[in-house]
Amino acid sequence: MKKTFPEDRVNLGVNKITPYQPGKSSDSLNISKEKLIKLASNENPIGPSKLATKAISHIVEEAHRYPDGNGTKLKQEISKLEKVPLDCITLGNGSNDLIEFSARAFLTNGDNALYFKHGFAIYPLAILATGADLRELPVTENYHQDLTSVINFVDKKSKVVFIASPNNPTGSANTFSEIEAMLNDLPNDLIVFLDQAYFEYIEDEQYKLPFDLIDKYQNLIISRSFSKAHGLAAYRLGYCISSQKIADYLNRVRQPFNVSSFALEAGIASLNDKEHLRKSVDLNQREKNKLMQFFKKENIEYLPTQGNFFSFSLDTDSDETFEAFLNEGIILRSLKSYNMDRFVRVSIGQEFENDAFIEAAKKIKGSRN
Repeated sequence: MKKTFPEDRVNLGVNKITPYQPGKSSDSLNISKEKLIKLASNENPIGPSKLATKAISHIVEEAHRYPDGNGTKLKQEISKLEKVPLDCITLGNGSNDLIEFSARAFLTNGDNALYFKHGFAIYPLAILATGADLRELPVTENYHQDLTSVINFVDKKSKVVFIASPNNPTGSANTFSEIEAMLNDLPNDLIVFLDQAYFEYIEDEQYKLPFDLIDKYQNLIISRSFSKAHGLAAYRLGYCISSQKIADYLNRVRQPFNVSSFALEAGIASLNDKEHLRKSVDLNQREKNKLMQFFKKENIEYLPTQGNFFSFSLDTDSDETFEAFLNEGIILRSLKSYNMDRFVRVSIGQEFENDAFIEAAKKIKGSRN
């Protein structure tokens, strides 16, 4: 007789989790890469820094060695660049790692954590896995995160609030003044995790956040990623800056050797390749303006963005729009899993990729008129 595993032995929070649904890839669709343009995952279309790929070449022969468990050299580079103490830095296997550290370090059964509706899908997964309860905050009619509302949802059991600025997938961002006003309103024993994976793409200075805020707000964590503008998505690398006390707690739940030698070396090289970062940002700004003008000209509903993507609607079901573009050889991201049932997300690609998207969008829109 086959023995089944009883569900009541599983962590109650895990039982509530629906696994993360990643964007589609050519492999998952079983279609040749040469036949597809992938604009689904907000990746850097020009790839990683050549200095980064060169830097990891010597690591291949040392794959039998564990990486530096403290990431010392990379932390030193971050410390020098951002002018923050070494012991305020925590490294992660992507930003996801840092989100999970924050949840595991500060949440348990009976607690609750807050995040905004249409926010990054990992937030509720990380919260539920600890056994804590979710507090989903509403957004405005134009999908903006109203930070003045956060305090209204906080109670004695609230331990962490997760906020992305710019936010994926809506593209909205909060100004420095909005963030500081919120920090002044909130109790100082509530951890505020500010996710800035798309920081490098921000064009408007009022949306940029300095790391010296952690000196004033000891409950603040600010994260950054190497997966977007730095083009190192496959290496999985991110970091956060916090007070020394918070960093100590985060490192207590960090797994040994959580960042690979390849990621550490690539990260150091990428931080020092200012030209590659400039080219990446310049391309994004130029092509973002082109796509924005296209949406306006064609009267296509879109959400303004401070990131490297647009969420837009052809006023039909998200999955149908996804399939329509796939039939044209372009992979986008359906946002149905984000409860944005009419929207899909397009990453800003290279010029030829965006041109192909525009032509496909015209064809699909025209077929529905």
